[in-house]
Amino acid sequence: MDPEKAARIKALLQHDTDWDYLFRAASEHGIAPLLYRHLNAIAPESVPKETLDQLRDHFHDNSRRNLFLTGELLNILTLFETHQIPAISFKGPVLAASVYGNLALRQFLDLDVLIHKQHVAKARELLVSQGYRPQFDLSDSQEAAFVRTYSAQSLLRDDGKVAVDLHWTMTSRDFSFPLEPERLWEDTETISLAGREIRTLSQENLLLFLCVHGGKHGWERLGWICDIAEIIRSRKAMDWRTVMDRARALKSERMLLLGLYLASDFLHAPLPEEIRARISSDPAVRSLATQVRERLFREALPGVFESWRFQIRIRDRLRDGCRYCFGLVMTPTGLELTLMPLPAVLFPLYYVLRPMRLVLKHGGRMLGVKSKEYGAGSLEPEVGGQKSEISGN
Repeated sequence: MDPEKAARIKALLQHDTDWDYLFRAASEHGIAPLLYRHLNAIAPESVPKETLDQLRDHFHDNSRRNLFLTGELLNILTLFETHQIPAISFKGPVLAASVYGNLALRQFLDLDVLIHKQHVAKARELLVSQGYRPQFDLSDSQEAAFVRTYSAQSLLRDDGKVAVDLHWTMTSRDFSFPLEPERLWEDTETISLAGREIRTLSQENLLLFLCVHGGKHGWERLGWICDIAEIIRSRKAMDWRTVMDRARALKSERMLLLGLYLASDFLHAPLPEEIRARISSDPAVRSLATQVRERLFREALPGVFESWRFQIRIRDRLRDGCRYCFGLVMTPTGLELTLMPLPAVLFPLYYVLRPMRLVLKHGGRMLGVKSKEYGAGSLEPEVGGQKSEISGN
């Protein structure tokens, strides 16, 4: 916040404001804590008392929940360390503390932990011993197929207060983002969280991953753009050449540039001149940013095929986008594995059963729009760290 932005906010507060909409939109976009912090600091007298109280209550509730989740993350990391399971924590409390400098200023709902693939079964067993339950109840053969295909599994604590996404790679096989897990483990940094040193992704890998994550979800939340802007502002030693070289090697340069441009265009995040020049040389980036801007605050999200078109356009190669959209339809999820258990020898049948089930269940709805409750282009809500149905997420 600077004097110029503060003056603009004060001027906006002189006009009629739909406070119910503002609070609802801020909550949905994950920026209600930031909204409260700045309104309370700049012009609390211009905000109706009822609204300011509502924002303050939300801020305090979010702060308590974030502290609670941070404590649970530390417990999980201690559990893994005791059993010789190396772990990298990212997003959630780690992102709030390292980028925003304050756990209270970011909204997050779950905990993300990266482990080696060979430790997945042991880590899941340890979490189950602590009262967690996997989203899907899979047999050993189904579990092996799930780990080969997807990147993470969600576990929910019995009391419903904590969800953990256990990652072994950063994206599913169909996403065409071949960032090898070994590269992540070789390039990490540590941060201080609640007095403890926590291993996390390097700033370059974090920036690249968050831009890919935002593109995967159609940049449907302003909070994700805030994350990119705050990383750029807070990490002065960012190695931009490394970021760009990795994005090109992973055929994800356009996804990176789109995230950077959104942070610069929406929130005036400072970018190096060479990055600005590269954005200007790819007209698709500005076109995609315009599309994000036009639908960011719409009450309804685009239909499935519009979301697929976006997914194809944000990729450097046409075939990668087509592969991802094809995988959304054909690749069996944990839901199919649970609903239609088959022996391992018949696993290929899932690639026929899944599209058949989608057509039977959804039919003509595939061309319609969806509420933001379920996310961009989704036909069913998210489960288990992946989408249970056709989805842009």
